[in-house]
Amino acid sequence: MVRAVSAAEITAVVNVGDDVELHGLHISPDLDTITYTVSGSIDLERGWGLAGETWNAMGALARYPLARTWFNLGDRDLATHLYRTDRLRAGARLSSVSQEIADAWSLGLHLLPVTDDRLQTRVTVDGEGEIGFQEYFVQRQHSVPVTTVRFDGAEAARPAAGVLDAIRGARRVVIAPSNPLVSIDPVLAVPGVRAAVEARRADGVAVSPIIAGAALKGPADRLLRELGHEASVLGVARLYAPLVATLVIDEADRELAGAVADEGLRCVVAPTIMRGPDDAKALAEVVLA
Repeated sequence: MVRAVSAAEITAVVNVGDDVELHGLHISPDLDTITYTVSGSIDLERGWGLAGETWNAMGALARYPLARTWFNLGDRDLATHLYRTDRLRAGARLSSVSQEIADAWSLGLHLLPVTDDRLQTRVTVDGEGEIGFQEYFVQRQHSVPVTTVRFDGAEAARPAAGVLDAIRGARRVVIAPSNPLVSIDPVLAVPGVRAAVEARRADGVAVSPIIAGAALKGPADRLLRELGHEASVLGVARLYAPLVATLVIDEADRELAGAVADEGLRCVVAPTIMRGPDDAKALAEVVLA
């Protein structure tokens, strides 16, 4: 997106349901992944963290028997979490700190957590009970069946300053090709956000994260099936029909374009696999058009 339009025109409203406190540090994985990706510093092979990272702190931590080393934090990545935690403990809002971090990395865009308040995605694992999202996603490698997803704290949360104004005033509202149930739904669960997106439906575009019945990475396809949805572009269309007027699907699903339209959405067929910045720019141009 930042290659298709000026970064100053972009506001990213970001999920914080994945946030976790470990080793006394406030970690915001989605905010940091956007920061590192847009700055060109992300480890492309892993899809998270910094390229060329070292792991001395985690290696030293592993010496201790009760250390929670299942969530890897690189040495330079730790600096981001140290700064965020220090600022939050000094009384700063997460939204303010997130913009400070974005500015320090010269992103140029507006980076907003959907809320400054506590919001945690919790999943119920079959036969085990409810656990935190990172325990499911990282510790258990999202390999266990899920029966429910809950956004703890959502009802009492308030949108961070600027979130609703950004949605109401945007030329285009875009739902990125992320997991609908655990990356997009936590954003929509904050009171006022879903209504604001629905009010902009005519100008809203979503990109399907499901291609030919599967997710490119992560558990989106399995979660859709486990929680009673169809793991296809049609399942995505049914979830997003109240939110956006247009759904972009991959060329691999071209034969389903008519069925998507039957769900009440304009369907646009385009290459949606982002193998690098050029592919991502081309997809952003389709979305903006």
